[in-house]
Amino acid sequence: MEATQPHSYRIAIDPQDIDFMGHVNNASYLKWVQEAVLSHWRQLAPADAITKHLWVALKHEITYRKPAFLADDVVATVLLEHFHGTRAFYQTVIKRGEEVLAEVRSSWCCVDAVTLRPARLAASVIDAFFGR
Repeated sequence: MEATQPHSYRIAIDPQDIDFMGHVNNASYLKWVQEAVLSHWRQLAPADAITKHLWVALKHEITYRKPAFLADDVVATVLLEHFHGTRAFYQTVIKRGEEVLAEVRSSWCCVDAVTLRPARLAASVIDAFFGR
């Protein structure tokens, strides 16, 4: 499967994101990735799929490149690489202008919103993400 079109998510840096060194704490980047991936899901998934399914992060692999600061204009660009069973694999790049602040590879598990057990998405839902 081919990767989907990139999804841009504007990040609002909150004063609570700033650590003792005056820049964004590393943990905030993971919060941003979760917000960006879920924004991508809500933008492209059909309404009934959004109601029936939730996403749980399984793994994040993050490379920090440069620090972010409170006044920065930051955007996360999310790219869904592929689905496999109940899992989705994402690549997220967090930037300030053209500067890469962090690169993240993550995997997510789709779960049924009622049973909280892993759930496969219907082919039609997956197709919506790949423009089919």
